[in-house]
Amino acid sequence: MSVIDLHSHSRYSDGAVSISELLYTYSKAGVEMMALTDHDCILGLEEARLKAVRYNMLFVNGVEISTSDHDNLHFLGYNFDTQNSALKKLLETNTKLRLERVKKTVKLLQEIKIKITEEEVLKIAKGVSSRAHVADCLRRKHLGNTRADIFKRYLGKGCPAYVPPMAVTVKEAVETIKQAGGKCFIAHPGLVKEYWDFEKWVSWGLDGIEVYYPSHREALREELLNIAKKYKLLVSGGSDFHGNIAGRVLVPGREVPQEVYDKLYSTFF
Repeated sequence: MSVIDLHSHSRYSDGAVSISELLYTYSKAGVEMMALTDHDCILGLEEARLKAVRYNMLFVNGVEISTSDHDNLHFLGYNFDTQNSALKKLLETNTKLRLERVKKTVKLLQEIKIKITEEEVLKIAKGVSSRAHVADCLRRKHLGNTRADIFKRYLGKGCPAYVPPMAVTVKEAVETIKQAGGKCFIAHPGLVKEYWDFEKWVSWGLDGIEVYYPSHREALREELLNIAKKYKLLVSGGSDFHGNIAGRVLVPGREVPQEVYDKLYSTFF
């Protein structure tokens, strides 16, 4: 078994750690191959790549792209050209839509008499803004102990300050990653099982599935491995590490079979 982690986040999106802290933590966890996949953001890639060399870790350019279809229907892009104009434009679009969603969320919170401003939220965000930063702002106001508490009470679907996803479509996400010369994987598919449409995604260019994910139990992993075999898709693993966020402490690194590691190595290096 080899230890990889192709799904991680830093403060450039909604993670709790800097690039330096992230790479140090991964090196101590024995991660052999890693990717930084901040949400709709590639600002930390160059710094992360340089740090990975220092720790003798294999590093893969990454990004996690949100889509308008569902809050958790995300696609991971790897090994793309960071200077590709189509990818830059897509990320700019999603960044603007994220900000618009934050503003609408704040307005809804104000309507239910919660004292919060856009400025307070944006001060917390170090890169792209998100509802996670709204949750952090509300936690600081002692309106919940964790991000999960806040989402359950205020920001989640059916809650008073819920705003539906605002992002590019799945087709745009997949095709743009491919246009930038990258490989496209579905992120944490177990969280969006009711939205699976692998045949369509493959027709658009999907390359792989994040099978080895913390909440994926054995039965689900087997189901996903069978889907990967059916469509000749690559298999990956990631922890979705965000750092020590209240209510969500994940250990970096996922053990994967040697054949999975070898296939990823030959694909990316």
